[in-house]
Amino acid sequence: MSKGKKIFLYTFLTVVSLLSVFPLYYMFCGATNKSIDVIAGRLIPGTYFIDNLKTLLANQDLVLAMWNSFRNAAVLTLISLLVCSIAGYGFEIYHDKGKDIVMGILLMAMMIPFAAIMIPLFRMFTQMHMVNTMAAFMLPTVATPFLIMMFRQSARSFPHDIIEAARIDGLSEVGIFFRMFIPTMRSTYAAAMTITFMTAWNNYLWPKVILQNNESITMPMLVANLMGGYTVDYGMLMMGVLFCTIPTAIVFFCLQKSFAEGITGSVK
Repeated sequence: MSKGKKIFLYTFLTVVSLLSVFPLYYMFCGATNKSIDVIAGRLIPGTYFIDNLKTLLANQDLVLAMWNSFRNAAVLTLISLLVCSIAGYGFEIYHDKGKDIVMGILLMAMMIPFAAIMIPLFRMFTQMHMVNTMAAFMLPTVATPFLIMMFRQSARSFPHDIIEAARIDGLSEVGIFFRMFIPTMRSTYAAAMTITFMTAWNNYLWPKVILQNNESITMPMLVANLMGGYTVDYGMLMMGVLFCTIPTAIVFFCLQKSFAEGITGSVK
């Protein structure tokens, strides 16, 4: 590659990186400035971070919302990883004539927007007296076609000879899955965990519908509440968005290497 092409490439990548980071920087600046400064578009960090934090704590139960969001996302992530990985493993390892048909139906389900099935789901859970329960929050998204497909693709790279050798040695099917498949597919699990946790944490529509009491408030609900009323304190709003962003950013940055490896491995 010539020197001119390198300069152009690095310049382009630098500009794209700055554009990607700018919303995060603007969010941080907004959380440290007064509402009027945020409206004016000030791009320099201010000195109102503590004031905005105190205002947020005085108007919303930030600790409860953070705990509810973390609990919901963590429990849903653990159960979803277990269910989807077992399903993807079973679709690939065990041979059956109808499994491709079932997989095709699952993939077709990805084309249906959640808003189209939200009302039937709500009526079903209402008739089952499951409103305001963790089960009602988790069941519609505990198994997603995307994650099942990703684990199925990853299972294709899992050596079948090892499975046959383990069966001959007397290892059970459950033992093969937990003692051999899971440790081998750590990068895939990391990628799936990142996707599931971020999706569960940022989910707003379904929790807003099914979790109707104030004790079940999540961070997306809290941020939406900050935009209510006749006037909006944009400094406080940016502070709420900052706290809503930090956990997902930490999860992604901690698992970004495994996330890239898992996504790449599932596509091969």
